[in-house]
Amino acid sequence: MPVCTTRDGVDIFYKDWGQGRPVVFLHGWPLSGDAWQDQLKAVADAGFRGIAHDRRGHGRSSPVWDGYDFDTFADDLDALLTRLDLRDVTLVGHSMGGGELARYIGRHGTGRIRSAVLLSAIPPLLRQGPENPEGVPQHVLDGLKDGIRHERSQFWKDTAVGFFSANRPGNKVTEGNKDAFWYMAMQQTIEAGVACVDAFGGTDFHEDLKRFDIPTLVVHGDDDQIVPLDATGRKTAGLIPGATLTVYEGGSHGIALVPGDKEKFTAELLDFLAR
Repeated sequence: MPVCTTRDGVDIFYKDWGQGRPVVFLHGWPLSGDAWQDQLKAVADAGFRGIAHDRRGHGRSSPVWDGYDFDTFADDLDALLTRLDLRDVTLVGHSMGGGELARYIGRHGTGRIRSAVLLSAIPPLLRQGPENPEGVPQHVLDGLKDGIRHERSQFWKDTAVGFFSANRPGNKVTEGNKDAFWYMAMQQTIEAGVACVDAFGGTDFHEDLKRFDIPTLVVHGDDDQIVPLDATGRKTAGLIPGATLTVYEGGSHGIALVPGDKEKFTAELLDFLAR
């Protein structure tokens, strides 16, 4: 089983498919690298090298007790890029993975990085506040933690509905989408689940975004019920010089998984990689 051991002894599991210029995928909460399987195959088939790891406490990586902060996540990613000696990399981050991407650039720069894709991503700041009225209220974030602590199996089943906008008329969400979400969520440790809410809810990425000096694609759905477009994607695109923003009409938080939007995003990703 391919693993990379971090500076603090955590084993990070990863998939490594294909050959060519590397594309490294960073998954969202509460998922794992399995969320990127469609895109991993697509980029490998197109002549790229697709890589996706499971964040610590998620999937097949070490179920450790601590380290659930974005400085550590960024350093874990740096350990993987260094271990595999990856250069000219395109980083693709979904949701919380977009925060990991931003903090990596903030801490480690763009020496290894060619370009970036932020999909339904949390930067620059998710939590609501006086300067971020469009953000997510603290009581909603607290409710996520309460749901995990109370009865996480049912909580994940309930959360999948909003994650994929399965509560909208005419949606194309499958039972398989919701089942896969539940399965990946249940692989995450309860401590990772709770601690990550504090991390992605309260971490400010404004300073990290100032270090972006690479082509950046921002993709977001206008029906994202988890990470509001106006609080995150629109602001991020305005903060990164030259960034391109694509808004998917009716798009959910799970754009890369839902039939229709999945194929659209994969085609847009391949077009961006070919530039």
